[in-house]
Amino acid sequence: MKGIIRNQKVRNFHQAKWDEPIIFELHQEGERGVIPPHAEQDITESVGDGVSVLPEALQRKADPKLPEISQNRVLRHYLRLSQETLGAAFNVEIGQGTCTMKYSPKINEVYAASPKVTALHPKQDDATVQGMLEVIHNLDLYMREISGMDYFSFQPGSGTQSLFAMASIVRAYHEANGEADQRDEIITTIFSHPSQAATAAVKGYKIITLYPDEDGFPDIDKLKAAVSERTAGFVVANPEDTGIYNAKIKEFTKIVHDAGGICYYDQANANGLLGITRAKEAGFDMCFFNLHKTFSTPHACGGPAAGALGVTDQLKPFLPGPIVEKDGDTYTLNDDLEHSIGKVRSYHGVPQNILRAYAWIRALGAKGLKQVAETAVLNNNYLYHEILKIKGAGAPYIKGKRLEQVRYSWEKLYQDTGVTTEDISRRMADFGHQYWTSHHPFVVPQPFTLEPTESYSKTDLDEYIASLTHIANEAYTDPEKVKSAPYNSSIHAVVDQSPFEDPNKWAVTWRAYLKKTKASN
Repeated sequence: MKGIIRNQKVRNFHQAKWDEPIIFELHQEGERGVIPPHAEQDITESVGDGVSVLPEALQRKADPKLPEISQNRVLRHYLRLSQETLGAAFNVEIGQGTCTMKYSPKINEVYAASPKVTALHPKQDDATVQGMLEVIHNLDLYMREISGMDYFSFQPGSGTQSLFAMASIVRAYHEANGEADQRDEIITTIFSHPSQAATAAVKGYKIITLYPDEDGFPDIDKLKAAVSERTAGFVVANPEDTGIYNAKIKEFTKIVHDAGGICYYDQANANGLLGITRAKEAGFDMCFFNLHKTFSTPHACGGPAAGALGVTDQLKPFLPGPIVEKDGDTYTLNDDLEHSIGKVRSYHGVPQNILRAYAWIRALGAKGLKQVAETAVLNNNYLYHEILKIKGAGAPYIKGKRLEQVRYSWEKLYQDTGVTTEDISRRMADFGHQYWTSHHPFVVPQPFTLEPTESYSKTDLDEYIASLTHIANEAYTDPEKVKSAPYNSSIHAVVDQSPFEDPNKWAVTWRAYLKKTKASN
């Protein structure tokens, strides 16, 4: 095709851009996509109309306000939205940083969509779901081997829910020992995920945050000063969101244990550790994995996810129930856990994601899992080496010591040109790339956080590097072009950030939006 240079690495990309209303605004009175058939006479004679048997308090006073819309307009609406979306199945998705976007084998979607899974009901008798219980139990065994923990629960629906469950276990453990009132502090680090502090705070704990030393490691002297008879627990990611792995982590867990605290491990992203290090040998009492990160189940736009929560024998009685156990050739659900914190979500978790993770592990085997880690680390260090060649780019803290991701910085480029990391984020979308800055606050100035995982080839990484290099050159030669981006993407610059800081302006549902706009008018 005329005008396309086949060998250039910067992709000529232009995304579809639709002025597409939300589906409620497409409502047209009387329009139908599907007309459900009336129940047959013998069914209505047997069960009635299906509504009158419900208690009055459970009966709707009015029909739900659903949009009335034809099938072809529904299809058109969602296809248009899909054209405005970037994602792991669409582009080189190394720019999501700590969220670990990797290839999810499509055969696993076939398994998850099977009626043998989708038709299951959580209240079926155990005898009728032995296959799914066997999958859950076997995944538990694999997770034990990968982590060194003794038991796993797959009930939490996310990493944050797993962190909340672990903070709950810490409190329940100290309550059982009569020390809950005394031990009211949780220690974490600034470069661990914000959910660690947030979930502990929800449980009523005071949060003590450790900042890094000059090399980017959590400061061990500050930990020694922080622990006391008030220490309930210590929660940390390792590597942290900087990609720096703390090889002295066992010294940290020993300090906390000696003070009587519980140590729990955020392994939401264990992509660079599989088959190399384990939570048990690092001295942790609990850990969790995000199946939608390390174990290749889809993120699914924030859910349904699955957080696999593992504990040592000592903490098994505190797990959220039920857990799957094997008795001879039979799999059962055990809900009789003496000090259980209770459920953190309905039923037994997300079986489709459990099945996907199970299939992924079975396909790779032990050697394959270790190769995942080795390839992820190799990809990351190649990316790290090449990005540091780009004018204006840098990476703070210890040099050359990174695992599966890096938090980089455009501080030099910003000082030279006035172009911010948010400007570059929007410009990267013009080349079909996702690009993530970091969690707020920006401890690293003008940050951007990349993780190539094991899924991407050198060619993929070179395309991403070439796009970053191209934009950095633009920043130095024509900064306004970068600041005014995007040009070829459906995203846009958010000039007024104030609505994000004002809960009175939030509307998370269409009904809430209508109420708020009506009130403002």
